[in-house]
Amino acid sequence: MRLTLITAFIALFLASAGAASAMDPENTLYIDLKDGRVVIEMRPDLAPKHVAQIKKLALEHKYDGIVFHRVIDGFMAQTGDPTGTGSGGMGEKLPAEFNKEPHTRGAVSMARTNDPDSARSQFFIVLKDSNFLDGQYTVWGRVVSGMEFVDKIKKGAPGSGAVSSPDKMIKVRLASDPNP
Repeated sequence: MRLTLITAFIALFLASAGAASAMDPENTLYIDLKDGRVVIEMRPDLAPKHVAQIKKLALEHKYDGIVFHRVIDGFMAQTGDPTGTGSGGMGEKLPAEFNKEPHTRGAVSMARTNDPDSARSQFFIVLKDSNFLDGQYTVWGRVVSGMEFVDKIKKGAPGSGAVSSPDKMIKVRLASDPNP
Protein backbone atom coordinates (compact mmCIF):
# COMPACT_ATOMS: atom_id res chain seq x y z
CA MET A 1 0.00 0.00 0.00
CA ARG A 2 2.79 2.39 0.94
CA LEU A 3 4.60 1.82 -2.36
CA THR A 4 1.36 2.51 -4.27
CA LEU A 5 0.91 5.85 -2.50
CA ILE A 6 4.50 6.84 -3.21
CA THR A 7 4.15 5.84 -6.86
CA ALA A 8 0.90 7.80 -7.14
CA PHE A 9 2.54 10.86 -5.56
CA ILE A 10 5.51 10.67 -7.94
CA ALA A 11 3.17 10.34 -10.94
CA LEU A 12 1.12 13.32 -9.76
CA PHE A 13 4.28 15.40 -9.24
CA LEU A 14 5.66 14.55 -12.67
CA ALA A 15 2.31 15.29 -14.32
CA SER A 16 2.06 18.70 -12.66
CA ALA A 17 5.69 19.52 -13.53
CA GLY A 18 5.00 18.55 -17.13
CA ALA A 19 1.91 20.76 -17.22
CA ALA A 20 3.89 23.74 -15.94
CA SER A 21 6.62 23.25 -18.52
CA ALA A 22 4.01 22.77 -21.26
CA MET A 23 3.03 26.44 -21.11
CA ASP A 24 3.51 28.25 -24.41
CA PRO A 25 6.68 30.39 -24.06
CA GLU A 26 5.26 32.90 -26.58
CA ASN A 27 2.31 33.50 -24.24
CA THR A 28 4.10 33.33 -20.90
CA LEU A 29 5.15 36.60 -19.28
CA TYR A 30 7.76 36.88 -16.52
CA ILE A 31 7.66 39.87 -14.18
CA ASP A 32 10.63 40.08 -11.83
CA LEU A 33 9.82 41.85 -8.56
CA LYS A 34 12.09 42.57 -5.58
CA ASP A 35 10.82 39.42 -3.84
CA GLY A 36 10.75 37.02 -6.80
CA ARG A 37 9.38 36.16 -10.23
CA VAL A 38 5.71 36.30 -11.19
CA VAL A 39 4.66 34.06 -14.09
CA ILE A 40 1.60 35.07 -16.10
CA GLU A 41 -0.17 32.89 -18.64
CA MET A 42 -1.34 35.30 -21.35
CA ARG A 43 -4.62 34.50 -23.11
CA PRO A 44 -4.70 35.66 -26.74
CA ASP A 45 -7.85 33.57 -27.14
CA LEU A 46 -9.61 36.04 -24.80
CA ALA A 47 -7.97 39.33 -25.77
CA PRO A 48 -5.69 39.06 -28.84
CA LYS A 49 -5.07 42.80 -29.29
CA HIS A 50 -4.31 43.36 -25.61
CA VAL A 51 -1.93 40.39 -25.45
CA ALA A 52 -0.19 41.60 -28.64
CA GLN A 53 0.34 45.06 -27.06
CA ILE A 54 1.70 43.57 -23.80
CA LYS A 55 4.08 41.34 -25.80
CA LYS A 56 5.28 44.27 -27.93
CA LEU A 57 6.01 46.42 -24.87
CA ALA A 58 7.73 43.53 -23.07
CA LEU A 59 9.89 42.73 -26.11
CA GLU A 60 10.92 46.41 -26.25
CA HIS A 61 11.68 46.29 -22.49
CA LYS A 62 9.27 49.22 -21.97
CA TYR A 63 7.94 47.80 -18.69
CA ASP A 64 11.37 47.51 -17.03
CA GLY A 65 11.56 49.76 -13.96
CA ILE A 66 7.89 50.82 -14.10
CA VAL A 67 6.36 51.30 -10.61
CA PHE A 68 3.17 49.91 -9.15
CA HIS A 69 1.52 53.31 -8.84
CA ARG A 70 -1.77 52.14 -7.31
CA VAL A 71 -1.93 49.18 -4.93
CA ILE A 72 -5.08 48.74 -2.87
CA ASP A 73 -4.97 46.10 -0.15
CA GLY A 74 -7.61 43.43 -0.72
CA PHE A 75 -8.31 44.65 -4.28
CA MET A 76 -5.53 45.02 -6.87
CA ALA A 77 -2.00 46.13 -7.82
CA GLN A 78 -1.80 48.45 -10.86
CA THR A 79 1.23 49.25 -13.01
CA GLY A 80 2.26 50.03 -16.59
CA ASP A 81 2.31 53.84 -16.51
CA PRO A 82 5.74 55.23 -17.48
CA THR A 83 4.99 58.46 -15.59
CA GLY A 84 4.15 56.59 -12.37
CA THR A 85 1.12 58.83 -11.81
CA GLY A 86 -1.68 56.68 -13.19
CA SER A 87 -2.41 59.09 -16.03
CA GLY A 88 0.18 57.96 -18.59
CA GLY A 89 0.47 55.10 -21.03
CA MET A 90 2.44 53.56 -23.86
CA GLY A 91 1.33 52.18 -27.20
CA GLU A 92 -1.88 52.58 -29.16
CA LYS A 93 -5.31 52.80 -27.55
CA LEU A 94 -7.01 49.43 -27.73
CA PRO A 95 -10.63 48.57 -28.42
CA ALA A 96 -12.26 46.80 -25.47
CA GLU A 97 -12.07 43.01 -25.60
CA PHE A 98 -14.39 42.30 -22.69
CA ASN A 99 -14.79 38.58 -22.08
CA LYS A 100 -16.33 36.14 -19.64
CA GLU A 101 -13.10 35.49 -17.72
CA PRO A 102 -13.78 36.44 -14.07
CA HIS A 103 -11.80 38.98 -12.06
CA THR A 104 -10.77 36.46 -9.42
CA ARG A 105 -7.52 36.42 -7.44
CA GLY A 106 -4.60 36.28 -9.88
CA ALA A 107 -6.48 37.60 -12.92
CA VAL A 108 -4.55 40.16 -14.97
CA SER A 109 -6.69 42.85 -16.59
CA MET A 110 -6.23 46.13 -18.43
CA ALA A 111 -6.77 49.47 -16.73
CA ARG A 112 -8.61 52.17 -18.66
CA THR A 113 -10.37 55.51 -18.30
CA ASN A 114 -14.16 55.87 -18.46
CA ASP A 115 -13.84 55.23 -22.20
CA PRO A 116 -13.99 51.44 -22.69
CA ASP A 117 -11.62 51.77 -25.68
CA SER A 118 -8.84 53.63 -23.84
CA ALA A 119 -6.59 50.84 -22.53
CA ARG A 120 -2.94 51.20 -23.56
CA SER A 121 -0.22 49.81 -21.28
CA GLN A 122 -1.58 49.96 -17.75
CA PHE A 123 -2.77 46.72 -16.20
CA PHE A 124 -3.64 45.36 -12.81
CA ILE A 125 -3.34 42.08 -10.96
CA VAL A 126 -6.36 41.16 -8.86
CA LEU A 127 -5.44 40.49 -5.20
CA LYS A 128 -8.91 39.39 -4.07
CA ASP A 129 -11.93 38.26 -6.08
CA SER A 130 -13.49 41.38 -7.60
CA ASN A 131 -16.32 40.07 -9.75
CA PHE A 132 -17.97 43.50 -9.88
CA LEU A 133 -15.34 44.26 -12.59
CA ASP A 134 -16.45 41.34 -14.79
CA GLY A 135 -17.45 42.35 -18.29
CA GLN A 136 -16.21 45.93 -17.80
CA TYR A 137 -12.43 45.42 -18.06
CA THR A 138 -10.40 43.20 -20.37
CA VAL A 139 -8.88 40.16 -18.68
CA TRP A 140 -5.85 39.06 -20.72
CA GLY A 141 -4.03 36.67 -18.41
CA ARG A 142 -3.68 34.93 -15.08
CA VAL A 143 -0.85 34.59 -12.55
CA VAL A 144 0.15 30.92 -12.50
CA SER A 145 2.99 31.30 -10.00
CA GLY A 146 4.46 34.01 -7.79
CA MET A 147 1.23 35.42 -6.38
CA GLU A 148 2.96 35.46 -2.97
CA PHE A 149 5.35 38.07 -4.42
CA VAL A 150 2.47 40.18 -5.77
CA ASP A 151 0.98 40.14 -2.24
CA LYS A 152 4.18 41.77 -0.92
CA ILE A 153 4.02 44.82 -3.22
CA LYS A 154 3.89 48.04 -1.17
CA LYS A 155 0.37 49.42 -0.81
CA GLY A 156 -0.45 53.02 -1.80
CA ALA A 157 -1.70 55.30 -4.55
CA PRO A 158 -0.74 58.61 -6.19
CA GLY A 159 -1.22 61.55 -3.87
CA SER A 160 -1.94 59.37 -0.85
CA GLY A 161 1.49 59.92 0.67
CA ALA A 162 1.42 56.25 1.67
CA VAL A 163 4.30 55.18 -0.57
CA SER A 164 7.26 57.46 -1.13
CA SER A 165 9.20 54.80 -3.03
CA PRO A 166 6.75 52.36 -4.65
CA ASP A 167 7.77 48.88 -5.71
CA LYS A 168 8.50 48.39 -9.39
CA MET A 169 8.69 45.76 -12.08
CA ILE A 170 12.43 45.19 -12.26
CA LYS A 171 12.33 43.25 -15.52
CA VAL A 172 9.46 42.05 -17.75
CA ARG A 173 10.15 39.41 -20.40
CA LEU A 174 8.43 36.78 -22.48
CA ALA A 175 9.50 33.23 -21.63
CA SER A 176 10.53 32.92 -25.30
CA ASP A 177 13.03 35.79 -24.91
CA PRO A 178 16.62 34.54 -25.29
CA ASN A 179 17.44 36.08 -21.88
CA PRO A 180 14.27 35.79 -19.79
